[in-house]
Amino acid sequence: MSTPETAPPAPPLSLKVLNVKGEQVGTVEVDPAEFGGTINKQLLHDVVVMHLANQRAGTHSTLRRGEVSGSTKKLFRQKGTGNARVGTRRSNKRKGGGTAKGPKPRDYEYHLPKKAVRAATRMAILSKLQDQQAVVIDELKLPGIKTKEMAGILKALKVTKSCLIGTAALDPVVYKSARNLPGVVVSPAAEFNAYTVLQKKQLVLTKGALEQLRKGKKAAQ
Repeated sequence: MSTPETAPPAPPLSLKVLNVKGEQVGTVEVDPAEFGGTINKQLLHDVVVMHLANQRAGTHSTLRRGEVSGSTKKLFRQKGTGNARVGTRRSNKRKGGGTAKGPKPRDYEYHLPKKAVRAATRMAILSKLQDQQAVVIDELKLPGIKTKEMAGILKALKVTKSCLIGTAALDPVVYKSARNLPGVVVSPAAEFNAYTVLQKKQLVLTKGALEQLRKGKKAAQ
């Protein structure tokens, strides 16, 4: 009996390492196996839907026929008027009446297994690397909170306005310098999830953040 053939391992990815001026200062080799090796689109979809559902407030509410104001008296007698029979003015058939089977406050939150969520985060990062939508920068340090300087760095890196900047640890200076730039989000690598990675068109990683993601130190929560 023949054994099923296994897919060959994906070749290593060679990524350019740039400085803040957009100049190449080196390269880094990334093994796709460090991020799961393969991409499961269905798993990515399920995890993204979970994140979107957990963001819903669930405070929507409509009034049923027993909750709207108005008399419960029958509008006119059942027979003898020549009109169709009607009941209370609170009926959902009449203007100002209640809503039939309308939404009520509810909790949309649910959670997938932790291993699946972490695997989806690694797959999302791998998809950015394979699609050449990721930029690796040697280090990202600013002398102070300078939004204009941060915008200049992103322009030098040829990064669009929609990007996620990943740092090795929480950097208040980088965060405050980028928070007023439209479409730019700064997050430590430990707080990455599949939704935030896929939401932005490009991914900017410091070399330290990339190394942290490769080691898998709480990369997917």
